[in-house]
Amino acid sequence: MKLLRKPKPNPNQLSLQLDLFAPEPEQGQSPAQQISPIQDPGPALPSPTLQPPLIVTPTPVVHAAPLPSPVVAPPTTLVPPPTSRPADGKRRIQLGEHTLDYALLRSKRSTIGFLVSDEGLRVTSPKWVTLAEIENAIREKQRWILSKLNERRERSARRLQPQMQWCDGATLPYLGADITLRIRAGQRAAVYLDEDARELNVSLPADAGEQQLKDRVQGWLQARAEELFGKRLIVYAEKLGVTYRSYALSSATTQWGSCTADGRIRLNWRLMHFALPLIDYVIAHELAHLREMNHGPQFWATVQSIFPEFEIAKKALRDSAPETLPIF
Repeated sequence: MKLLRKPKPNPNQLSLQLDLFAPEPEQGQSPAQQISPIQDPGPALPSPTLQPPLIVTPTPVVHAAPLPSPVVAPPTTLVPPPTSRPADGKRRIQLGEHTLDYALLRSKRSTIGFLVSDEGLRVTSPKWVTLAEIENAIREKQRWILSKLNERRERSARRLQPQMQWCDGATLPYLGADITLRIRAGQRAAVYLDEDARELNVSLPADAGEQQLKDRVQGWLQARAEELFGKRLIVYAEKLGVTYRSYALSSATTQWGSCTADGRIRLNWRLMHFALPLIDYVIAHELAHLREMNHGPQFWATVQSIFPEFEIAKKALRDSAPETLPIF
């Protein structure tokens, strides 16, 4: 079986990447909310001349590092039940029916900033701002704050769930729906999918171990990814009227895709776990960089021109990753 090996990156190539972990900044978000901005790599590129896309067989890439465990149902409350008093170094505020503890940091900055992390909410404020003004600012932003705290809590809960068990009868997400793994001895094909039964039949020796099963399934997923991504790239390149130079599969643990200024596109094979609209969104996103090598308003308008429902897909992909992915 042929596995993929990741080539060394070229430091001289300009590229933009679609991250697994870092969410895109929300539209209309206050500058005071501390979210790392996406760097603008340079001016927009002119539209290339129309030529048939050149599809290059992906060069080998190594196995990616393990990713967290599958998704579970979200918690039923936005914030945990408060104790009798806030933890040391924290303050407490009542937001309707929710009691929120937060850390307050005074600094020389000129505005009030909010940062939500696994440790909770941290508020950074100028020294001259009163506590009443700080709490009023928290109340104004409470919808955003509670939403981000809930997202963090959901991710933490997912990480605590048991990992997928690689065995006969286990389920694997494929194109947005589960398929069942079936280990068969002596079949002619190494791996084949029974579409009607929704079963992925894997031929293995009787004494095969878990890693051999993982390798067979990963190789099959990568082969299907190479075929599907190639077809979808042609569709969306024609819609946008751009030409990419080549594409290859990626095993990156932090990006779903990337695009260089000279038209080299890389797409993460793990996208095969998700439904086709999410795959199409990533492909449209990367191809749009051939028009706009940034993440400004013109870039998102370009994405929308060929993928109108991109906002829904972007949110679904962000909410699903990376804890929903099996560990290979």
